[in-house]
Amino acid sequence: MSDLSHGDDAAAVNSLRSAVMRLSRRLKHQRVDESLSPTEMSVLGTLARCGTATPGELARKEHVQPPSMTRIVALLEAKGLVRLEPHPEDRRQKVVTQTEQAEAMLEESRRKRNAFLATLTAGLDEDEWAKLRAAAPVLEKLAHL
Repeated sequence: MSDLSHGDDAAAVNSLRSAVMRLSRRLKHQRVDESLSPTEMSVLGTLARCGTATPGELARKEHVQPPSMTRIVALLEAKGLVRLEPHPEDRRQKVVTQTEQAEAMLEESRRKRNAFLATLTAGLDEDEWAKLRAAAPVLEKLAHL
């Protein structure tokens, strides 16, 4: 683990934070459906990655309180993007499943954001591409810790 008292590590963390935040803001502007909040899109992305989940599981994965997730799921259900179904083992619970409409919307969103990133990366040289390829798994790991 890195000691942030070391100047180079502290500078790298600061640069990473700043770059990730700026890039994230730019990607958020590449939305397909302006009626969905970033949190709602994130929940749909989690369902796409992990499959069905209870609202409690989604709340943990999204780092929000269960009552907030209940409201988010209700909004997504009203928009036809998720279905609530009986839990297969616990009748007191429901599981959340994304609909085909959500899958299509997420695919279009990925396509649009990937095209945006492809435009940004078009000017990278081979050395920069190699660094980006090496950094991508590390960034993915950090995103899911």
